[in-house]
Amino acid sequence: MIVVALVVFYASRSLFQGLLLTLEHHIPRFLGALGAGSMGNSCVCRDDSGAEDNGDSRGRQSDNSRTHIPEARSHPRDPVRPPRRGRGPHEPRRKKQNVDGLVLDTLAVIRTLVDNDQEPPYSMITLHEMAETDEGWLEVVQSLIRVIPLEDPLGPAVITLLLDECPLPTKDALQKLTEILNLSGAAACQDACHPAKHRNTTAVLGCLAEKLAGPASIGLLSPGILEYLLHSLNFQSHPTVMLFALIALEKFAQTSENKMTVSESCISDQLILLEKWTDNPDYLKRQVGFCAQWSLDNLFLKEGRQFTYEKVDLTNIRAMLNSNDVSEYLKISPHGLEARCDASSFESVRCTFCVDSGVWYYEVTVITSGVMQIGWATKDSKFLNHEGYGIGDDEYSCAYDGCRQLIWYNARSKPHSHPCWKEGDTIGFLLDLQEKQMIFYLNGNQLPAEKQVFSSAVSGFFAAASFMSYQQCEFNFGAKPFKYPPPMKFSTFNDHAFLTAEEKIILPRHRRLALLKQTVFHAAGAGQRKPRVAEEGAVLQRTVLFISQRERLYIWTGFLPPSTPGAFLPSWNSTTGAVSPSLPAPPGLGDREGRW
Repeated sequence: MIVVALVVFYASRSLFQGLLLTLEHHIPRFLGALGAGSMGNSCVCRDDSGAEDNGDSRGRQSDNSRTHIPEARSHPRDPVRPPRRGRGPHEPRRKKQNVDGLVLDTLAVIRTLVDNDQEPPYSMITLHEMAETDEGWLEVVQSLIRVIPLEDPLGPAVITLLLDECPLPTKDALQKLTEILNLSGAAACQDACHPAKHRNTTAVLGCLAEKLAGPASIGLLSPGILEYLLHSLNFQSHPTVMLFALIALEKFAQTSENKMTVSESCISDQLILLEKWTDNPDYLKRQVGFCAQWSLDNLFLKEGRQFTYEKVDLTNIRAMLNSNDVSEYLKISPHGLEARCDASSFESVRCTFCVDSGVWYYEVTVITSGVMQIGWATKDSKFLNHEGYGIGDDEYSCAYDGCRQLIWYNARSKPHSHPCWKEGDTIGFLLDLQEKQMIFYLNGNQLPAEKQVFSSAVSGFFAAASFMSYQQCEFNFGAKPFKYPPPMKFSTFNDHAFLTAEEKIILPRHRRLALLKQTVFHAAGAGQRKPRVAEEGAVLQRTVLFISQRERLYIWTGFLPPSTPGAFLPSWNSTTGAVSPSLPAPPGLGDREGRW
């Protein structure tokens, strides 16, 4: 009995130990399955921001997971924003993408952003959020300088786009950036074989000069930065560095004190040498020559130098870009056939000749390969440069976009089959008002006809174009032979248009302002012999000249009594000659010259 009892005892103990071992092996799996069932798909939906989860958030997630997932899947994913991906239970947490990667992602996706109402890409939103602090803003700026490649035609435009949307930097952030960059004349000569860094640095400085005004802009133009920009204009520098250094100096000169500082540096002597590149077959040097000539005529005047408009030969030109029908920051050459935008806005222009019937053709030579929308527009087409609307963005215009390979009409785009345009390409524009169609050509290769614009307009068409930042092209309205004339019979603007000698003149800005002042004083009878003393509560009388859509010249001519309702006076519109109510002086005009 004792032996039997011992056998039963040891057998029972072995069986019990085996059962415990089995349970010990299966209980973790059972508990894991139970936990997964209660959590649903929360791992798939969880934000991958890298923040640690707590018990409360896990509980809320488990309660709502079954209802939120189908709802999220019922909406199409934004094609620009990258999809969120969940982590498996054993997958390590992913780090946030670094700033350099976000900048390059923005550069890669920028061509796909074709809708003004389209949500910005994830990378751009993240960069803007980072720039809300001084440390983040400095990190973004340094990344832009470090990683934007030289060869991408949209690189400088992306720098402008990102900085323009970021919060204004604080005084401390600007001071810290100046210390980090440590710019000087010697720094301009360093790493000459790697011009991308210098091009990006000068582009950043130009953007900040445009974005800031008054004391902030004056403080940014330190002696070291001024010396750096001036040395970057030397012929030893890469042409693209020279170009953006000159643009930066132009933008600093928007503040009058900076303009005086730059002018005193004898910059005009170097610009006279660079001006000789205006017709250079190298399109990059041609841009430098264009900007040098524009600066000499408009900003950094050289005593004894004849203005370009006074010596340019316009004998054979009967149609040109209309300097009175242009948004405010577009630069137009003295012969009226070349235009460039260096502002952060989307600048537009129409030509001087309007067509109502027949078949018409003109050509454009691409000097920069970035975003431009070129085509046809009526007088009803609106230029909303600060909102990003130009030619092809309303029902009264249609445009060809060779950078993003799109046709634009009524702010909607559709792809075309031409390759991306490049410097030196010739774009042809045919308007057939008999068949009601527009045909676009790239180096003689035509696209299918476009007809949608004729549902809103059938006559009154002008050649027109809109320019993104740092873009430039040359128009040929028939003053010289076309490179790729279409096979059908057509007419040219230059054969049928007419301009008087005065209408052909495109005055520099300071000359135009002086002429307008003389005109308004003569029209207002500015012969009052005695200035009047303002009584208490009087309103200063003013006459407002509309120089362009957003530029006004305020001329103060006396006082109105305090009882005058609204204190509004008539003003003369320099473009149309029409009389319109004057506006209150804009706040913060400061010492900005010729713009607000």
